[in-house]
Amino acid sequence: MTAAVLLTAAVQADEAAPLPRLKVDAVRVAVAGLSSGAYMATQAQLAYPEVFRGAALVAGGPYGCANGQLNAALGSCMKGVPPPDVDALVKRTEQRASSGELGSLDALSSSHVYLLHGRADKVVAPAVAEAGAAFYRKLRDGVPGLKGMQVVDDGQRGFGHNLPVAAGGDDCGKSESPYLGHCGFDAAGAIFAQLYGPAPRAATAAKGQLRTFDQDALRPGGADAFLADTGYVYLPPDCLAGKPCGLLVALHGCKQNAEAVGEAFVRDAGFNRWADAYDVAVLYPQTRASFAPLNPQACWDWWGYSGTNYDTRQGVQLRWLMAAVRAIEK
Repeated sequence: MTAAVLLTAAVQADEAAPLPRLKVDAVRVAVAGLSSGAYMATQAQLAYPEVFRGAALVAGGPYGCANGQLNAALGSCMKGVPPPDVDALVKRTEQRASSGELGSLDALSSSHVYLLHGRADKVVAPAVAEAGAAFYRKLRDGVPGLKGMQVVDDGQRGFGHNLPVAAGGDDCGKSESPYLGHCGFDAAGAIFAQLYGPAPRAATAAKGQLRTFDQDALRPGGADAFLADTGYVYLPPDCLAGKPCGLLVALHGCKQNAEAVGEAFVRDAGFNRWADAYDVAVLYPQTRASFAPLNPQACWDWWGYSGTNYDTRQGVQLRWLMAAVRAIEK
């Protein structure tokens, strides 16, 4: 009875609370995302490579693919028609880094990049995800000093447009709410292993605290970042006890925000139990759907609905992400 009460208390959300302050290990800060979250994750890593030492991209494409154009996002960057011009995107990335719109690419020298995508994905074509892998390889091989960047392309698994989870089922090849495919493959575990190395201990049921926090309090300069009022953060027991912790920013996909799927992504994607094993807090920011600007599926901005500088250090959602990371660091 006592254990049950404690468990209930451990996962109870604190409405509109600020983010807790943790002893964050700066070399263990990374970002991961699915679909629009994957595009946002690569934007975050390239805008702030000195902060995000690793990135895991599930069903996403190359940085800068849409170039501020919704028609390009829907065509080249999802269907692969025409194919993304990877060489041009790499060149533009180098130019933007040189101008200060992105961070210094030198900071990617020891980063880890994991690209996961399914052969049965009918939303983001496998060829687009392969272009994302080619982008990172060309960046690594073409920019002096980046030979140490690790790029892993995991694209031969037979799942659809979803984040695979360890349990089995009949939805692995589909793209349906809440976009967690029961594939018998633990994508969250693979992401942690790629970003943080071998697990220091076995992952069991999550025993930490899942809390809500006030996202509006982090608006950069008061600007609307087109996010929900409330986000989530998962805190492993050792992080709560004051030990040094890593931090993973986990970005949901379109139609996968809490308003659309409840707490399915923040509880059931598999990240929390691995967070306990690795001592890594997990930040789950939440978008919101809107018609002005046009974003009815609550996607992260990877084509420009939040402004022309959306994929640079001046992008309002990227500045919000940095404010959130800084807020949680003690």
